[in-house]
Amino acid sequence: MDIYTVSFFGHREVEGAAEIESKLDQLLHDLITQKQYVEFLVGRDGEFDLLVASAIRRAVKQYGCGNTSLILVLPYMKAEYRDNEQSYLNYYDEVEICTDSSEVHYKSAIQVRNRCMVDRSDLVVCCIQHKSGGAYKTVQYALKQGKQVRNLSDSKL
Repeated sequence: MDIYTVSFFGHREVEGAAEIESKLDQLLHDLITQKQYVEFLVGRDGEFDLLVASAIRRAVKQYGCGNTSLILVLPYMKAEYRDNEQSYLNYYDEVEICTDSSEVHYKSAIQVRNRCMVDRSDLVVCCIQHKSGGAYKTVQYALKQGKQVRNLSDSKL
């Protein structure tokens, strides 16, 4: 089976969320209907992450035919996940703890996890609205790795 992996990165706060969500919905439609199997890798660290997970679930319900997987990739074991594991498993198809990031200092764990997600991805989808922060650094890493990057924001990378 041909698995196409997509990861998502964005700032904690998103300006113009309705416009971003509209672009995301179209992209998800195209991916789900045109690829044999799509693996979606998401975090849970800000507004963009939550918007993405919700949009993926909607799109899968509307267009999916068992050809997708929504995977939450955590940088380390978080108390919120540990204490609510079943509700996470009810929402996401899988929950992974990134091995590489779980072994580093917690202040750098998210960036390490993000790079691991990029390394696994065929496509990196982002919402970068300013040239600073962890999401911006992750996308710069993706570009250096030669990954295909799609910014849902109108900002230049």
